[in-house]
Amino acid sequence: MPLSVLTPTHPYFAPALLEWYPRHRRDLPWRHTRDPYAIWLSEVILQQTRVKQGLPYYLDFITTYPTVQELAAAPEDEVLRHWQGLGYYSRARNMHYTAQQVVREYTGVFPGTYSELLRLRGVGQYTAAAIASFAFGEQVAVLDGNVYRVLARVFGIASDIAVPATRKEFQALADTLIPAAAPAEFNQAIMEFGAIQCTPLKPDCLFCPLQSHCYAFQHGMVQELPVKSKAKASRTRYFHYIVLRHGETVYLKKRGAKDIWQGLYDFALTETDTAELSGLALADAVTALGGQLATDRAEEPVVALRHVLSHQKVEARFHCVWLEQPLPPAALNTSGLAPFTPSEAHELPKSVLIANYIDKYWK
Repeated sequence: MPLSVLTPTHPYFAPALLEWYPRHRRDLPWRHTRDPYAIWLSEVILQQTRVKQGLPYYLDFITTYPTVQELAAAPEDEVLRHWQGLGYYSRARNMHYTAQQVVREYTGVFPGTYSELLRLRGVGQYTAAAIASFAFGEQVAVLDGNVYRVLARVFGIASDIAVPATRKEFQALADTLIPAAAPAEFNQAIMEFGAIQCTPLKPDCLFCPLQSHCYAFQHGMVQELPVKSKAKASRTRYFHYIVLRHGETVYLKKRGAKDIWQGLYDFALTETDTAELSGLALADAVTALGGQLATDRAEEPVVALRHVLSHQKVEARFHCVWLEQPLPPAALNTSGLAPFTPSEAHELPKSVLIANYIDKYWK
């Protein structure tokens, strides 16, 4: 670690960012409010999500649920439907629970300190720091991917940011840099600086106000910092969806816990070790679900779709099966399936994979 990191203050750092920020910042709606609910909502949506993708979701949520009370009162399925397409659906479930927690435990008023905000479900150190500084002016530094990158490059920190213990090192440095007079502006500035100036692949070093102080630039290490060990290789899963239909009815079920897409709806599912499912295995699966194949309908082609998640890839095959008769109540109870019309199915909260299949291939 360079000796510069060990000095108690870096008087050039905050002024440079605070001068840069007003001239370069993007005009984003959550920057025009100190309402902790709106700020919290934006931070939850922007976790694991780029601003361009998250902005329309933020506008939809803040319009549909303008207060934490209205979000808390909404049915979970409705909230998940509004979230559809953003991924990492545990964020939406935690967000809904937290809204109810704020209403139940804090009479609908967000706690006003970093330490109290940490008591809310789904609110970690970064989100608590963002709300505390943006809404309440508390002097607590944020630490996200953008901030890690700026600090690692400017101060030449080679610690692996994928290692949890590294957070303390970066947090300690960030806490020495944040000015007491402008904590919100500083936190916004350093995150924005990492997002549009000190970017991962092509940082604008030529016009960087920190260039003369930047360890990475001075030592030719811009592409080497920050250090981040590679994540584990993703695994491939083979999903065979059995799309059971009878007349104007289609059968879907809500996914349970302990797997991806918890609480979202999909079809009857058989997971295998390969991309193929034999005709006999398909017929057996339909029978096991309590269905009887219709003899007057031609076999429909199998639809293949791929969906890539952070740590796994899903190779999906959709087998559309027409039934001779509706599924009996006993079969519905056993399988967890429920009958819906196509229009009702469109309104259910679903993964992008299921939504894409319905939108593109249903007739």
